[in-house]
Amino acid sequence: MNPHDPSLDLPPAALALERFGISYRLFRHPGPVNSLEQAARERGQRPEQIVRSILFRFGGGRFAMVLVAGSAQVDWKKLRHHLGQSRCTMATPEEVLAVTSYPIGAVSPLGVPASLPIYIDEAVLAEREVSIGSGVRGVAVILQSADLLRALPGAEVGVFRQFVSLM
Repeated sequence: MNPHDPSLDLPPAALALERFGISYRLFRHPGPVNSLEQAARERGQRPEQIVRSILFRFGGGRFAMVLVAGSAQVDWKKLRHHLGQSRCTMATPEEVLAVTSYPIGAVSPLGVPASLPIYIDEAVLAEREVSIGSGVRGVAVILQSADLLRALPGAEVGVFRQFVSLM
């Protein structure tokens, strides 16, 4: 390993994109990020362009990751039905670190074990440009949503978010 190799400074998600030959930009936040709105503002994006990678635990100690856009919430009933499970829960911070090797607040769908199922809510792909966790807190990866899909060849796209009634 060359200690002067510039890739040593790249977060895990960027290294994964490099392997795919996919263009991206890194964004380093100037300080702690306390809200989705702050993250979007600092990145020059709308909240809907920020993709959250959420890990769920279900039967037999298995895990799955769901990607949702902005403040969208995962529809538990849809997810359980899709997984063929009667129960599932959000993974604990310790489980997230053990399964993905990323801390909460920096979770990326890139660079995780190939055996981890990834489900992408279709709203993520409605945005031309999105940002995802990089694997390092305070650093985001900005890329085209089509490229995100290309970098996750085993991912399944569907409707996994709740629809909020305005009535």
